[in-house]
Amino acid sequence: MPEYRERLWPTPWIYLTSLLLIPASILVLAPVSVPAGIATGVLMYAAVAGSLSFTAPVIEVSDGMFRAGRAEIPLSYTGTASAALDDAARTERGTGLDARAFLVIRGWIRDVVRVPIVDAADPAPYWLVSSRHPNELAAAINGSRRPWVEEEQA
Repeated sequence: MPEYRERLWPTPWIYLTSLLLIPASILVLAPVSVPAGIATGVLMYAAVAGSLSFTAPVIEVSDGMFRAGRAEIPLSYTGTASAALDDAARTERGTGLDARAFLVIRGWIRDVVRVPIVDAADPAPYWLVSSRHPNELAAAINGSRRPWVEEEQA
């Protein structure tokens, strides 16, 4: 049973704005065939909505592991996670971003969690992960440490 699990679904407005593919397709294909434009627009919308839903990454803390999308790292190799909200999150994603950081961020989710990596062999200094519940994610990462993990890092 995971201590924390979140799927980074797109916001509803992304699906709504993607609906504009239908009239755009009709407009482009109207000189040829309006029904073909409608069919093409519906298929394009279904493909975009499906790919947005299918590729939404999962953020999870369970069994001593932190997973973000397809990547995972043992919690013993992570430092103290910290949540960044509002302006701090903007800075983390922008001017404060280290180019070597591992990112799982989505533009439609404002807040992020910064997870330092303490493994000297890992080239990424930290992971930056989007979250709709950054305080809960940081607490799960920090609270999931086993006692031997804390002793190793001390």
